[in-house]
Amino acid sequence: MKPSGIGGQAVLEGIMMKNQSRYSVAVRKPDGEIEVHTDEYEGIAGGRHWAKLPLIRGVVNFIDSLVLGMQTLTFSAGFYDDDEDQEPGKFEEFLQKTFGEKAEKVVMGCTVAFSIVMAVAIFMLLPYFISDFFRRYVPSDTLLAVLEGVIRLGIFVLYVVLISSMKDIRRVYMYHGAEHKSINCIEHGLELNVENVRKSSRYHARCGTSFLFIVMIISIIFFIFIRVDSPVLRVVFRILLVPVIAGVSYEFIRLAGKSENPLVKLLSLPGKGMQMLTTREPDDSMIQVAIAAVEAVFDWKSFLGEDETV
Repeated sequence: MKPSGIGGQAVLEGIMMKNQSRYSVAVRKPDGEIEVHTDEYEGIAGGRHWAKLPLIRGVVNFIDSLVLGMQTLTFSAGFYDDDEDQEPGKFEEFLQKTFGEKAEKVVMGCTVAFSIVMAVAIFMLLPYFISDFFRRYVPSDTLLAVLEGVIRLGIFVLYVVLISSMKDIRRVYMYHGAEHKSINCIEHGLELNVENVRKSSRYHARCGTSFLFIVMIISIIFFIFIRVDSPVLRVVFRILLVPVIAGVSYEFIRLAGKSENPLVKLLSLPGKGMQMLTTREPDDSMIQVAIAAVEAVFDWKSFLGEDETV
């Protein structure tokens, strides 16, 4: 397998694919046609050298994926917005008057910030407070750290299972599967067409689901060895260590995406197992959308040609 370096995410009735700073969004419109939009995204760091340093790049890439994900999701939802001709509300008018052309960026920034705060609260702090109830019954700090990690994993799995019961999310998961299958197709040296994509795997080592799962596992290891007596400091440390845990997790996912090492593959299996919940087998129409998204930003024919000469 040869890593392609491209990645993406599923959006509403479509797929976003990103290759370096270039990205595309392919959406199956209500009339059945595929709309493809391409643009540049330099990221929050603007390509600065420090943003590419190990550990730091994981945090930067995580925030970039949230920002670009929100943008492309909003773009895809626009094709299915029934209230398109509705007059803007008072809050929207206030934002337009206050921030002008920057209103959309302000809203996007606030949404991303709120998403991060909620994720930290639900997946980092809530498991700690739940496990802390058992402190009087569990004298070992190591066992408490493991218990906290198990609760964190349980909350994550429960969240994934609950949202997967929604019809729209199930279709997003099918597009998620199409995204993985199209990348796996070219990375395994196959011509990018519906037949080859269909028979490719829907599991991929660089998936965001695997990243989040690794975050849960790394957090257990961190909190086993990093201990403080003050309950306040325990909460503070869990907040401050989030970027570090994200950075370490990203480095592992990055390695897993290009390594053939048996140990790395073995450690990647639980994360891929989680993808059984967040991906579904797509139909051919979804695969066509995935192919359109890939071809808009990636010359897979040249990639396969280079692969053959190695």
